[in-house]
Amino acid sequence: MILSGARIALDAMNTEILDLSVHDGHIFFESPGTSYSRSPRPILDLTGFLILPGLINAHDHLEFNLFPSLGHGTYPNAKSWAEDIYQPDASPVKEHLALSKRTRLAWGGLKNLLSGVTTVSHHNPFEPTVFDASFPVNVVERFGWAHSLDFSPDLVERFRTTPEEWPFILHAAEGVDEHARSEISRLDALGVLSERTVLVHAIGLDQPDLHLLRQRHSSLVWCPSSNVSTYGHTVAADVLRSGLRVALGTDSALTAHVDLIDEIAIAERTHELSWQELFEMVTRRSACVLRLTGGQGTIRDGGAADLVVVEDQSQSPAKALRQLRPEMVIVRGKIRLVSPRLREAISDLDDNRWNPISVQGKGHWYTNVDVPALDEETVSVLGTGYRLAGRRISL
Repeated sequence: MILSGARIALDAMNTEILDLSVHDGHIFFESPGTSYSRSPRPILDLTGFLILPGLINAHDHLEFNLFPSLGHGTYPNAKSWAEDIYQPDASPVKEHLALSKRTRLAWGGLKNLLSGVTTVSHHNPFEPTVFDASFPVNVVERFGWAHSLDFSPDLVERFRTTPEEWPFILHAAEGVDEHARSEISRLDALGVLSERTVLVHAIGLDQPDLHLLRQRHSSLVWCPSSNVSTYGHTVAADVLRSGLRVALGTDSALTAHVDLIDEIAIAERTHELSWQELFEMVTRRSACVLRLTGGQGTIRDGGAADLVVVEDQSQSPAKALRQLRPEMVIVRGKIRLVSPRLREAISDLDDNRWNPISVQGKGHWYTNVDVPALDEETVSVLGTGYRLAGRRISL
C-alpha cells in the first residue's frame, strides 16, 4: 500500500511530508510528485496525521501481564521479592497459571500493541511456535539471556555461548542492599561485562560501578515504575545522563501496571528528562542496545515497516510521545490496530476481520488480533473481572 500525505518523523525533532510505500514488510520513500492514478496499489490518505517509528519496549515478561501486582511493601533485593511472591499453588498465582501460556503471551503482546509498541524484548526463552507472523508485535529473537546471578547458575556459560553479534541480557543490581550493590563487580569478575551486555534495572549502581560499566561499554534497561513499586527506589538521574546507553522498558504487571506510554510519562515527570531523550530511549537507542539491524526504531528507506500513526497537532515527534494515543499501528507492513475514525479509511485495503477492543482509561480501537478467542478462554479461567496491566478490557 501507499501511505500518503502524512508528516514523517525523520528523527526526534524533524519531520517531512513524504509518501511511503509499504511492500513485503519494508518501507520505501516515494519520489516527490509521484502520480498514483494508475497504480494498482491501494492508497491510504493520512493527511492530518504524523507517522512515528514503532516504539520498542526493551524489557517485558509477556506472560505475566494479566497478573495482579504481587508482593507486600518494598524489598531489599530481587531474591527476597521472588522468595516472597513465588507461591504457585496459592491464589492468585495458581489461577493465572491455569490459563494457557500461549494465551497469556498473546495478552502481553496485545498490551504492547495498544501502546504503539511494535517490538518488545521478552525476558524469557523465545517461543517460535507463538511468536510468529500472527503474534501482535515483533519479539526480539536474536539474543542471549540469563535471569540473574541468583537464579542462573549457568550464567557464564550462557554468556560464552551467545553469538558475539547478539546482546546478552540479564537482571542485575536489582535492589538497594549490599547484596544487590555487589553484583556489578561480581559480574565483572566473571567476565560477563562487555559492549554486548545489557543490564536490566541496575538500581544498586554506585559511581565506581557506573565508571566500570562505561569502561566496558555495557548498556542499561530502565524500568522506573517496576523499580519504585518493588524497591521504593530507581536509577538516579545522574546515571541516565552519564553517557551510558539507556533504553526504557515496562517490566510486567507482576510489579507495575503500566504500558510504555505510562512509563514514558513517569520517566519524564520523575527525572525531568527531555522529550527528545525519551524518544531516543524507545526508538533508536533501544534498537542499538538490543542490536536490532533491520531499521527498527527509525523510518528509513528499506527499513522495517513498523509504524505508529498519531494525530498531527504540529508537534515534534518527541512531543508526540506525551499522552500518545495510536490512531494506527503497522507491524511488519500489516495494519494490526486502528482507531474508529481510521477504520473506514482502511475498509478497501484488506479483508481482515476487525475486532473491537476498549481499554479502561485508554480508548477504543479495532484489531485483527483474535481478541474474542483470547477473551473466551480467559473468562473461562479467570472470570469476567480480569485486567490487562491493571486495566479492564471490554469487547
